[in-house]
Amino acid sequence: MTHAVEAAMAAFVPTLPLAIALSGGADSTALLLACARRWPGQVSAIHVHHGLQAAADSFEQHCIALCGQLQVPLTVQRVDARHARGQSPEDAARTARYQALQTAAAAHAVVPAAIALAQHADDQAETLLLALSRGAGVAGLAAMPAQWQRGGLMWYRPLLQVPGAEIRRWLQAQQQTWVEDPTNTDERYTRNRIRAQLLPALEAVFPAFRATFARSASHAAQAKELLLELAVQDLAQVGNPPEIRALQTLSVARQANVLRHWLLLAHQTTPASSQLAQLQQQIQACTTRGHRIHLKVGRGFVIRAGAVLHWYN
Repeated sequence: MTHAVEAAMAAFVPTLPLAIALSGGADSTALLLACARRWPGQVSAIHVHHGLQAAADSFEQHCIALCGQLQVPLTVQRVDARHARGQSPEDAARTARYQALQTAAAAHAVVPAAIALAQHADDQAETLLLALSRGAGVAGLAAMPAQWQRGGLMWYRPLLQVPGAEIRRWLQAQQQTWVEDPTNTDERYTRNRIRAQLLPALEAVFPAFRATFARSASHAAQAKELLLELAVQDLAQVGNPPEIRALQTLSVARQANVLRHWLLLAHQTTPASSQLAQLQQQIQACTTRGHRIHLKVGRGFVIRAGAVLHWYN
């Protein structure tokens, strides 16, 4: 019944010392418990106090008690995770959480080499469904990676192939309690509606959907890597900033790929599909010295500056 968690942990070979992002919920409680048992003295925990709901203090108290029980050092990082106008609450909380985790890791007495997050197979399926609903490209369809590097740290998601129900069954077998986030049942949030309404229907029709969705996400991740390799080669060819004539020699798909890469790499912005299509139309039409380009792209504007494109905010 609980073999999925044990198998996932057996396959988990992180860089040590390791910090666990501990919310107090079932998933991160299980991850901390399993890691603390396997690598005693090499594991710490970071709890991000979002301050978004009355229950936040009880999450913190659970984390303090659990870490005391396991003799694991705990850092509590308080953040203001309120969302700005036009920003989704989930995106605001996620951004604040990652920044807080990195800040807290740097402040540890023994700075960890890696941070582990407790997202599981249901979270991965929800992420993929959200990406599909938004018409995402391969980068979005790649969903959540199992590991990556950021800010000098390795980041891991060792439970990404384990269903959420399996994690709870494993915790019950360990006689370990956790706290339930009351917002998890609030269907005003899209992810919660997916969890409550779509996942049960998918399980009824496609019982293996978690594994097959994960496989599709893995294929998309490989495609993402190939597109990145091609974009790096093409950007070296067209220049940074890109020359308009060089862009015109590329196919429509390669041109779009290298423009996305340039905008993200040089200007940390991502164009909407409609903005990118308009820009490509203007590039194709740019055959005279007097042709002007001035288009809203991402968080700023792309303009023509002589023979090349520039972006400004």
